[in-house]
Order: sequence, then structure tokens, then C-alpha cells
Amino acid sequence: MRYFVTGATGFIGKRLVKKLLERKGAVVYFLVRKGSEGKIKTLREFWGASAARVVPVTGDLTSKNLGVSNADIKLLKGQVDHVYHLAAIYDLGADAVSQIEVNVDGTRNTIELAKAIDAGHFHHVSSIAAAGLYEGVFREDMFNEAENYEHPYFMTKHESEKIVRQECKVPWSVYRPAMVVGDSSTGEMDKIDGPYYFFKLIQRMRQLLPPWLPSIGLEGGRINIVPVDFVVDALNAISHQKDITQKCYHLVDPVGYRVGDVLDIFSKAAHAPKMNLFINAALLGFIPRSVTKGLMALAPVRRVRNAIMQDLGLPEDMLTFVNYPTRFDCRDTLAALKGTGVACPNLKDYAWRLWDYWERHLDPDLHIDRSLRGTVGGKVVLVTGGSSGIGLASAHKFAEGGAITLICGRDQDKLDVACAEAAAKGYQFTAYAVDIAEPEACANFVKQITLAHGGVDFLVNNAGRSIRRAIESSYDRFHDYERTMQLNYFGSLRVTTGFLPGMVAKRRGHVVNISSIGVLTNAPRFSAYVASKAALDAWTRCASSEFADQGVTFTTINMPLVRTPMIAPTGLYNNVPTLSPEEAADMIAQACIFKPVRIATRLGITGQVLHALLPRVAQIAMNTSFRMFPDSTAAKGAKPGDKPAKSHLSAEAVALQQMMRGIHF
Repeated sequence: MRYFVTGATGFIGKRLVKKLLERKGAVVYFLVRKGSEGKIKTLREFWGASAARVVPVTGDLTSKNLGVSNADIKLLKGQVDHVYHLAAIYDLGADAVSQIEVNVDGTRNTIELAKAIDAGHFHHVSSIAAAGLYEGVFREDMFNEAENYEHPYFMTKHESEKIVRQECKVPWSVYRPAMVVGDSSTGEMDKIDGPYYFFKLIQRMRQLLPPWLPSIGLEGGRINIVPVDFVVDALNAISHQKDITQKCYHLVDPVGYRVGDVLDIFSKAAHAPKMNLFINAALLGFIPRSVTKGLMALAPVRRVRNAIMQDLGLPEDMLTFVNYPTRFDCRDTLAALKGTGVACPNLKDYAWRLWDYWERHLDPDLHIDRSLRGTVGGKVVLVTGGSSGIGLASAHKFAEGGAITLICGRDQDKLDVACAEAAAKGYQFTAYAVDIAEPEACANFVKQITLAHGGVDFLVNNAGRSIRRAIESSYDRFHDYERTMQLNYFGSLRVTTGFLPGMVAKRRGHVVNISSIGVLTNAPRFSAYVASKAALDAWTRCASSEFADQGVTFTTINMPLVRTPMIAPTGLYNNVPTLSPEEAADMIAQACIFKPVRIATRLGITGQVLHALLPRVAQIAMNTSFRMFPDSTAAKGAKPGDKPAKSHLSAEAVALQQMMRGIHF
């Protein structure tokens, strides 16, 4: 057998050629564009065939007779038993002109060549898209009944098949594959398409939610998915049979699934939360088109929609087809495949392979430099409170990543020690002794850095003060609230607003504000500290909205309890599970790399949700913990020289500490 194949370098075509070459004595001629000859060696290696069995023919899909030379036409004339036309654009987002040029004109040119070389049979690989958005069951003997195919992809698939039916003088057959995904045995796929567009959403759900938590999915129309190996095997098996002239075959999954079922299957494959409750997308159909169009005309609505679609990697037209209404009958295909051993596998049996291959090879995040060095290398990073604790650990991490690392603090001796540590490790810090709680000193500090470094690219507002004291012990200590607010809130604002003009001018900059899990859980005994951090959180939310279109971004980290010098005076924390400064520094690094709006632990989010949904229950829980843990002797007003009071924690208190890792008690 001798074959001529267009699209032999494509995902389906490459595998079809390999399958055809398994036939004894088979020779395959394949179309290759001028300038793409470099691919031939790699293709032959993939096919495992010699130059005598796979012969490239130079041409162009958009030219008459595919641009094949008269000499090659003469060579091929009467020598080709089967022509397989697979070359096409399979992309919902491609422009209409390109799709017409390739899908429609390319099909006409291939038919002309098939006639010119007196081919024995013409096999046109179409698509179920040729049916348009037909309401109901579309049979294999139906074509003119197609409807609602105004979209360029649907229209060009329909028109190219019409050309075959009306203009092809060579015996022909049509094959309409469903949505083609990766290999059912290996998961191999060449691009993100079809259901793969929803994989990023599923991945995000897995990252945020535990797998046992029921979640809400989107129910819609029907979606038919087939693995590439089934399409190739079915095409090979049917195309060599007799009595297939002027027949159409639906290479589809006889089962078929609803969109919600497919999402649930892939969620299970990804070990993401199972979708137990579905919202039917058809419910949105009651919204008049005029209303939808009017909403999309509003800039804020359009920006939000575009941001969500871009973040999830969804093409513009994807949601248009969520309510896909067509089901496909495939009785002729099943009859033709009977006895061949070729059958479409069940999606549930190979979905995990598709997911695994996508996550290992196709996930867009794999192709983005997400390393800290790739983010901060050569950039100016300022860490306030960088002489110890979280700030110092973060500064080391940034310097190791190649950043121009600036640290500041009040104690020059501690700054000198930090710089010596950096030098011993082979890099350096630039240290500034300043109290950012002092307005004039802070203003001079900002000017100094702006002159010396041109501003900063990343600002980590880490400097802070914490006071653990019950309100009833603070009636005569109003200065606790003032000094905490002066550093934690006003100090951070002075530094941030000092550098914001420079960030806006450069249209880039990221600010990381170290907040507290206490803001989410409303931790007792930390009213001064939590209030100051809550003020910073609120300001950050306002600033994020104002600067969203100017290239400046903000991340708030609701940091759990970290073992630093700041908590050392509280002996109660000696045996409490805490994060290390290095673990906290990792969170800050992630904030700079991914630039999320917020980073918080699951425990912190749980506390916030509890306060929002069941505030009375949350208050009782916090009050119980408040009474369970004593004030320190210093908080009770002990004088210097007084012996510390012995504190014995109950078994319940110890258990609560272990369960609520990271919460301030």
C-alpha cells in the first residue's frame, strides 16, 4: 500500500503514519513545507522507518495542488492508494482568515492533488464541529442538518466537509473525531486544548481545599472525549475496509458525558475535592443577550472577566461552549469496528494518565521561571526589621537569590552582626540604622535609599512590635497602643508611601506586609498588636485597588506564630509548636515569586470563616482559650527583681496548643 498524508507532523497525523507503516510494504509520502525539512530526520526516527518508506513531498497547504511540483505529481500519479487529509487548524482561538485559508482552501487544494495523481481513495478527517451546535442527536448520515455554526472553527469544519461531499471526484470517506485528548496508555499530549483548559482550575482547588471537602462544580451540556490512540486505530481499521465510499464515521465515545461529569472525573484523577453539587450553566440562559452584552461593555466587568480567564488559562470563547447541546450517534462506526479489537476506552480508566502527563509536561507554570533567583536576581529588595528573626532569615534568602539586599533596624550592633554573617556566606547586605517609627528619620532613610539605589523593587514590611497583655491589664497603659500603632501601622505606611512614587514611575514594584494570624482569629491578649496589623491589612486592601492598574502589587501574609526574639519574653511559648524563621522566610519568598493577594494558613482561614459565619461560637472559643492561658508576670505588672510566678498549664491547654499550631495564646 502507498499513502499520501497531509498533517503528518501533527499530533494525530504523526501517529497515523506510524500505524500505516506497520503494514507490510507500506510507503508513505507526506507533505512538508519548504523550510521545514529539518524535521524530517526526527520524524523518521519517531516512525522507525528508512528514507525509502517515508518520502517527504515539498508543498504548501494553501497553494493550488498543495504547491506540489509537476515533477512530483508525475512521480505520484497512479502510485497512491489512499490520501489522508489531516492538516487543519484545531484551535478555537485562531482568527477566521487563517482558519478559512487552511481548513477550507487547504481541503480544496488537497482534493485537487488527489484527482491530479489519480488517488484510489480520499479520507477526510473532519470533526464533530461540522455539526455546529445542533440541538439533539446528530447521526453519521446527517450533514445539511447542521445548525448554529457561525463560529469560525465550526464554520470552516462544516465548509471543508461540504467541499469533499460536493467537489471530490475521487472515492471519499469522512471521519469526525470527537474532542481528541492524549494517549490513553501514556497520557501523551502535544498542547492544551478542550478539557485541559479546566485543569488549572482543578489544580487550584486541590491546592486550596482538602480532597475530602465537597465542592461545587459546573454542570452544562455534553462533551465527547476520545484519546488519540483510539482515533488513530479506528481510522486505520475503517479506512482499509470495503464499502466505505461516501460514508461518514463518528470517532466518538459511545458513552459521552456531561461537562459536570468530566470535571468530576478529572478532579478525582487530580486528587482534588470531589464535586458533589453542580450548578447548571443553562440557568444563565435566561439572561438576555442584550444584558450580557451591556455588562461586557462596562470596563470593570470586562477587566474582571479577562483577568479570571487569563489567570485560569481559558480562551475567550471557551465558556460559549459549556452548554454544548449535541450528542453523536456512532452505530456505523461501531459496526465497522466490530471484530477489529478497536474500541474507545472509558474516560474514567485513563483520566489519571492525562492528568499526570499534563502536570508533568504541559502545566503552563512549568515553563515560567518561578525560582526566587529568577524573580529577585539583580533587583533591589528592602527588608525592614532585617537584623534578626524573620527579617534576617528573609534577607539571607534574598541575597542567596542574587538580590541587592537592603536591611534596616534600630540597633547598629545587630546590623553589623547580620552583615558579618552575610559576608561569611559569600554575599553582602547593605544595612541602615533607622527607627521607622520616627517620621523625620524615616523620611531621610527613604531619600537615602532612593538616591543610592533608585528606590526598591521589593519591599518587605517586617519590622514590628508585639504586646501580649489583656485589656484589663492595660487600662493605665494607653501608650502600649500608641507605640504599637506607631511602628506596626504608621511606620510601615511611611516606608511604603515613601517608595510608592518610584514604583509607580517604573510601573513595577511589590510590597509584602507581614501581618498576623491574629487578625483572622481575633486573638485575645493581643488587642494592641492585632489592631495595628488589622489597620495595615485594611490600608493594603485599599492600596491594592488603587494601584492595580499601575504595575504595583501587594501581598498580605497573615503569619502564624514564629519562634523569634519577639516572643522570647513569653515563657508560655517555649513548648508551643511554632514556625522557624526560615519557614516564615519561605512564605515571604513565595509572596515575592507568585505575588498573591494574601497568604494565610488553613487554620487562619478557618478562624476567619468561623468569625464570619458563627461569630458567637467563635467568641466563646476565643474566650475559653483566653481564660485557659495566663498572663505573663510582666503583663501583670511585676516589678524588676520580682520572682516569676509559676504557671502550670492544664492538659486541655497543652492539647489546644498542639492543635492550634501558630495561633497566639
